[in-house]
Amino acid sequence: MSIVISILFGILLLGLIIVFHEFGHFLLCKMYNIAVPQFFVGFGPKLCSFKKGETLFSIRLLPIGGACQMATSADPDVDPERTINAKKPLIKFCVYIAGPVFNFILAFLVSLIVIGFVGYDSPVVTRVAENGPAYEAGIRPGDIITEYDDMTVNLGRELAVELRYRPLQADPIKMEYERDGETYSTVITPDYRKVYKLGFTYYIDDNPAKIADVSEDGAFYKAGIRKNDIIVAMNGEKISTGGELNSYIGVNPLNGDSIVVTVDRGGVKNDYTVVPIAVEGYDAGLSFNSSYRTEVSGLSVIKYSYYELKYNIVGTIKSLVLLFTGKLTGDDFGGPVKIVEKIDDTIEATEDQGVFIVIMNLINWIILISANLGVMNLLPIPMLDGGRILFALIEVIRRKPIPPEKEGIVNIIGAILLLIVVVLVFFKDIISLFA
Repeated sequence: MSIVISILFGILLLGLIIVFHEFGHFLLCKMYNIAVPQFFVGFGPKLCSFKKGETLFSIRLLPIGGACQMATSADPDVDPERTINAKKPLIKFCVYIAGPVFNFILAFLVSLIVIGFVGYDSPVVTRVAENGPAYEAGIRPGDIITEYDDMTVNLGRELAVELRYRPLQADPIKMEYERDGETYSTVITPDYRKVYKLGFTYYIDDNPAKIADVSEDGAFYKAGIRKNDIIVAMNGEKISTGGELNSYIGVNPLNGDSIVVTVDRGGVKNDYTVVPIAVEGYDAGLSFNSSYRTEVSGLSVIKYSYYELKYNIVGTIKSLVLLFTGKLTGDDFGGPVKIVEKIDDTIEATEDQGVFIVIMNLINWIILISANLGVMNLLPIPMLDGGRILFALIEVIRRKPIPPEKEGIVNIIGAILLLIVVVLVFFKDIISLFA
């Protein structure tokens, strides 16, 4: 049943984001008297349509995009002065950039809802290894990280992304943190050491210690423990919540010895013997929160909604850098099919926490995808808004229009390449469902 809900929500989610994006273009077209013959969501055969004024609005079969089709010099029935080609470069720039800007506006508005109801992930230190680098530098559990190597930290996920983008090395780390309302600064010099890991993530909160994700090359996966299993005991000691699990691991640091993990899977409890896997590398000897939410109110909701938007934009940019530098693979990205699969995972992982939490997690996807779409559309690729923005800026520099036939050739090439990418993404998504 959840997969049906996931598909429906995925279609509605993508539809909303696409409509909001294209409405940005549409609104600016109306402001600058540019004719819009068609406005459609999806591609392929029309499912339904209606005409209002000069514009034919329609919904099409494949929910993978949409368009606010602006009149060009190739449209014989449109006043030449009302075509996009006739407008000044700066007007074109404004029209083209409106779509991505509206994506960011949508992400911010939805952030207000999420932050207002469930709060933000405070970058609080959850665990410090005794006599480790962070401990020696004076950091203790409960401290709130506010700055990391000159990067201001407002959300735990910001720091998590930064560490993935720029892993720890031997270089000292300048860090600022708050304790009891006072701000302190320190320097941590990471140690090169052997760290033992179980290869899983969980939410550090007051709910049952449900496993959020399991690495396929990690110790948990090899032992037979899977995503959505609930940890109820470690070495015979009862674990009732994610917070208790975090405390247990803090008091009982991992080493090479095997541990017995008791998990509840569908109401059936089983014991698994897990041997932690040693990973060598630089380690600061601390863990911090990047999932558990702290409630806020008033103007703080607006402030942290801005931070949420910023996090998603910067995270997308950093992920693209990691992809182009080979530190991420295509498996970390996906299209509509993978989105639906992840939405279904979200429903399964949070359905026992109540409908409200499920809804909050689902609409959080709007923030992520809308911000992603805004950034991706700003890339200087033909047929995307970023490509058109680039052409508009070239016109500003050249002080004369680019010949339509040359721009058309570039856009056709871009359209072919984008079509190939879309087909490959869909093919990869479908294959992954059966892998």
